[in-house]
Amino acid sequence: MYGDCQVLSSMVSGNVASPDSLFSSPIQNPNLGFMANMPPFNAFSSIIPEGLMLIGRGVSKEEEMESGSGSGPLDGVLSCGEEHDNELQQQPPSQQQQQPVGKRKRYHRHTTRQIQEMEALFKECPHPDEKQRMKLSQELGLKPRQVKFWFQNRRTQMKAQQDRADNVVLRAENESLKNENFRLQAAIQNVVCPNCGGPAILGEMSFDEQQLRIENARLKDELERLSCIASRYSGRQLQPLGPAPPILLPSLDLDMGIYSRHFKETPVVSCNDIIPVPQISDQPSPFSGMLILDQDKPLVLDLAITAADHLVRMCRTNGPLWIRRDGRTTEALDLEEHAKTFPWPMDLKRQHGEVRTEASRDSAMVIMNSITLVDAFLDADKWMGLFPSVVSKSTTVQMLSPGVAGHGNGCLHLLHAELQFLSPLVPAREAHFFRYLQHNSEEGTWVIVDFPVDGFVDGLPTSLPWYRRRTSGCVIQDMPNGYSKVMWVEHAEVEEDKPVHQIFDQFVSTGVAFGATRWVSTLQRQCERLASLMARNIADLGVIPSPEARKNMMKLSQRMMRTFCASVHASGMQSWTALSESSDDTIRVTTRKNTEPGQPNGVILTAVSTTWLPFSHQQVFELLTDEQRRCELDVLSSGNSLHEVAHIANGSHPRNCVSLLRVNAASNSSHSVELLLQESSTHPSGGSIVVYATIDVDAVQVAMSGEDPSYIPLLPTGFVISPAAPPNAVIRSSSSSGDGSAGTIGCLLTIGMQVLASAVPSAKLNLSSVTAINNHLRNTVQQISAVLGGGAAAEPAAMAPEQ
Repeated sequence: MYGDCQVLSSMVSGNVASPDSLFSSPIQNPNLGFMANMPPFNAFSSIIPEGLMLIGRGVSKEEEMESGSGSGPLDGVLSCGEEHDNELQQQPPSQQQQQPVGKRKRYHRHTTRQIQEMEALFKECPHPDEKQRMKLSQELGLKPRQVKFWFQNRRTQMKAQQDRADNVVLRAENESLKNENFRLQAAIQNVVCPNCGGPAILGEMSFDEQQLRIENARLKDELERLSCIASRYSGRQLQPLGPAPPILLPSLDLDMGIYSRHFKETPVVSCNDIIPVPQISDQPSPFSGMLILDQDKPLVLDLAITAADHLVRMCRTNGPLWIRRDGRTTEALDLEEHAKTFPWPMDLKRQHGEVRTEASRDSAMVIMNSITLVDAFLDADKWMGLFPSVVSKSTTVQMLSPGVAGHGNGCLHLLHAELQFLSPLVPAREAHFFRYLQHNSEEGTWVIVDFPVDGFVDGLPTSLPWYRRRTSGCVIQDMPNGYSKVMWVEHAEVEEDKPVHQIFDQFVSTGVAFGATRWVSTLQRQCERLASLMARNIADLGVIPSPEARKNMMKLSQRMMRTFCASVHASGMQSWTALSESSDDTIRVTTRKNTEPGQPNGVILTAVSTTWLPFSHQQVFELLTDEQRRCELDVLSSGNSLHEVAHIANGSHPRNCVSLLRVNAASNSSHSVELLLQESSTHPSGGSIVVYATIDVDAVQVAMSGEDPSYIPLLPTGFVISPAAPPNAVIRSSSSSGDGSAGTIGCLLTIGMQVLASAVPSAKLNLSSVTAINNHLRNTVQQISAVLGGGAAAEPAAMAPEQ
């Protein structure tokens, strides 16, 4: 069954088959790369002399004869040959001479009493010491060496019996997995297209069929793992299933038709490559003990159905529910009309202080199919990976309903999440809410709705402002070209007792900071990035040697972006300090001691500032991503020019890319080259972001070679550019001067910088480091304003005063 003859014959001849030849399935599973580094499992009995095997166990061949360590059962364990020598000495000399030399020694069995006594002691103590063996030998009339070898043989036999039992269990599991694998392969081979009746291709696979593919890959991994384990006990390798028809693992099923470069090769990736899963903290969620009782689950499910209906109607209804005020391009929710049209069945808990309602909606086309999107929204970690700049924490507290029909329809979760804006001046928002999935097969839409937990879960004390997530979410509709149309509604209530900084006051109060446009634009950019990550034949510029190296560089850049987002937002676990008592000061600093891989060890100083500039976010983005014009900013280039040596496109905009920039400094030599890893991304309405970090040549080679890049230290610096009207303070100042800039459309530029203040984690922060980074931030903003303004820059709005 397992090809015993073929495997054993190759071992006897000394040619041990490689793992590639034994496991000859054409399915290339990326999770099995470790097999190539494992030494092959050899049948020791066929290639190692018998005497060497005994020496390896600490027993010579003579001792084996003397101890009677044969291969028979326990009753056949024999006594020492020395006992027989005494019997031979008592025989007449003539009989002794007639005894053949090779048959001089023969084995004797222990008596029943001796075996019973030694068995009784073995059950109590399998490893008796010298005193116990001496005492037992005197009682049984045996020599100490006889007792010693009996116990050795008994222990060896017990281990062999256990190994045989384990081998039987593993073989049974192996057979069961093999049968299940055959069944799944037969099911996949018979898949047909539900529309035309022909063989289904990757783009036409249903969710159930994709789940079968995932299960098949998992079973194959388990089968090979058990084969390896079984070979350790049986002394020979077990050959897995023979060649199977080629099976494609699940992929994003994306169409890159918007690009000039179309995919020709279908990549084989793991689930984590589809939606990046960030590193999750081991700290338990503060809501982990807040579970919904079984008697309350039917009521929660009724509310979920009501919330899904409300969300669909809010997406499709225009006036009078959604109105435009004061000539604005964005829509506002009429709260009275909403309360009258969509009454909530449960009483919502009233807050003592002032509460502000934020509501917005937006829609967009994204380059991802609905199945992958739904899977990401139902997995808390993947959801956080899909919105890295919006969701800082996410945990599934409880699954109330797993759904039906095999694709999650009716799935209901209790979630806890922390939402962020990339600035310490905007407090994060922490909430617990229900998430429900509803599928409408007739319309081809998926409804993912979040609704409040009031009446079921009481809030916990938090340092963050109170926040309630009202009926929010999205309606996803599949499009014929593999895209999805996403209609998003964001509706929340926020405490106003803790106002944000004046530079962000209007930006946050109008609902732009956490509105639907930010969610949709982030989703669009991330889906384009994932589509680029899946590409195989895009001709990148520069030194990227292979598609695998390109993929590794994108993953390294992805970690750099996550690190930057985590370091500049206002989390409840992080304390930020202002450098001035002035209300106009926007610079905030914080320190942390790092000993984890991925960033330099020591004390890391982070400083963040925000300034409003009277330029569009596209103008600022073009300046920061143009390596020629960037040299005009001395604080960023230090007078050195930049040269792009690698370019990886990750979006439809030409500046949406991962770049490797060489710093052409005078101190550089062939042995010392300074590089910058940079990722830039922009969206017409969602703003822009540019993040970069220094990296050495050796680290780039490690990343491109496929080795683990998680230990490469990165200390990113970045720019977050958000389109925004002038803050109220700037409007008042401009009105008093009569320059009429109150109607100017500009942007909020947030700069986040990190420096290694000390390489010793226990060191104290030096005040000179804080002063230096403060001056660096001020000079950066002034030079950006000067270059864009074409002359000397005026004092930027809301910067820290001179120290």
